[in-house]
Amino acid sequence: MNTRKNAPARKVIADNRKARYNFEILEVIEAGLVLSGTEVKSLRSNQANIAESYASFENDAFWLINSYIPEYTQGNRFNHDPRRLRKLLLSEREIVRLANSIARDGMTVVPLKLYFNERGRAKLEIALARGKKLHDKRETEKNRDWNREKSRLLRDRG
Repeated sequence: MNTRKNAPARKVIADNRKARYNFEILEVIEAGLVLSGTEVKSLRSNQANIAESYASFENDAFWLINSYIPEYTQGNRFNHDPRRLRKLLLSEREIVRLANSIARDGMTVVPLKLYFNERGRAKLEIALARGKKLHDKRETEKNRDWNREKSRLLRDRG
């Protein structure tokens, strides 16, 4: 476990690394997921992928679309569909606020991390985000390269 005080004990299953490059992250929210038993067992083997997924507001709820949780190998006929829609568990206030931001400001909801929390529940870290333009991506890349070079120079010079 984590040795730091007040640090959450997380077991990260899937990480969407492209999201921070392609989107400007404005707000991060933790959401629960409605999963079947074979999906949870499959997640425990760390094979999920949320890189191309997104969240959509339909029928007064948010749904995770295009996420991939592979079939459980010992699941027989009770197995799940690997790319099925999965409902996100959010409070009523969060749903209304996110839905208004998407409709009014043209933002999107992208998943950042899929993990098990300290109680063993599968949680999804989602973010309210705005898409970056090409010049913004270049600026981010330039800053990242400069910071890497700067740390290299400081390490070498002492």
